[in-house]
Amino acid sequence: MVTNENKNTPNPGTISFYGAGSMAEAIARGLIHNQVAKPASISMLNRSNQERLAYLTNQYGVVTSNQEEQKNKLLEEASIIVLAMKPKDAKDAITAISPHLSKKQLLVSVIAGLSIETIQKLLGFAAPIARTMPNTSSSIGYGATGIAFSDEVSEEQKQQVLTMFEAVGTVSVIPEEEMEILTGVSGSGPAYVYFLMEAMIAAGMEGGLSPEQARELTIQTVLGAAVMMRETGEDPAKLRADITSPNGSTQAALDVLREGSFTETVKAAVRRAEERSREMGQAVKDTLQ
Repeated sequence: MVTNENKNTPNPGTISFYGAGSMAEAIARGLIHNQVAKPASISMLNRSNQERLAYLTNQYGVVTSNQEEQKNKLLEEASIIVLAMKPKDAKDAITAISPHLSKKQLLVSVIAGLSIETIQKLLGFAAPIARTMPNTSSSIGYGATGIAFSDEVSEEQKQQVLTMFEAVGTVSVIPEEEMEILTGVSGSGPAYVYFLMEAMIAAGMEGGLSPEQARELTIQTVLGAAVMMRETGEDPAKLRADITSPNGSTQAALDVLREGSFTETVKAAVRRAEERSREMGQAVKDTLQ
C-alpha cells in the first residue's frame, strides 16, 4: 500500500466537505449552530454548481470553491475531510483527491455502502477513517447517526467525530459489519415514516378533513408518539397496548394492518435497504478488481 505523506501540515480544527449536498449542509449547519466549529474553519467543495456554493456561503458564512487549485489547497490544509459525494461518484472523486491527502488527516465518510477497506484502496494508503450513516433529520438537529472507526483512528479523532455528529442528533458507535442494517433502520427510516404519514393524510382527506387539518393532525400524532416513547422509556408494544381497547376502533385498525402483514412488510423493507446498501458498496469495490 502506498504511503502518502503530504508536505502540508493540516490546520487543527479545519473541516473540508468534499461534496456540498443536503447531508453536508445539515452537518455544517449543526456544527455552526452548536458552536462546534466556526464558519471560517469550514470549507464546502463541489465540481461545478456555483449557485449552490453561493447559497452556502451566504447562508452560513462557510468557505466554498469549485476551482481545482483552491479546492486542492483547502483539502491539504483541512484536519478533517468529510467525503459527502454520491456513491456513483465515489471512485473517481476519492482517487482524484488522494494525492492531496495524508495520514495526518481524518476522513469522515457519509457515503452509503462504501466500506472502510474500499475507501483505503481508493486512496492508496491506510488513512484514519470514520464511516458514518446519518439520516436527513440531521438537518434539524434530530438525526440518528451510526459510526464505525478504522484501526488508524486515534482517540482524539474519535472524539472529534462524536462531537461533530452529536451536534446534529444522537450517535451510535457500532462495528462496521452492522452498518448496513443500521442503514435499513435509521438511514432510510425517515422515508418509511413519511410514507405512513402520506397514507394517513390521504385517508383523512378522503374522510372529509381539509388538507391542512389532515396534515397537522398527522404531524402532531407522529411527533407525540415519538416523544412519548422517548420520554417514558416504555417499549412500543406496551404503549400500543395501553391505547388499544378490546373491540375498539384502534383494535379494528390494527387488525387491518396485521391482515396486510404490516410487521413483516416493514421488516422486509428494512432488510432490503440493508441489502441495497451492501450492493452499492460492492459495485464500487468490483471496479477495483
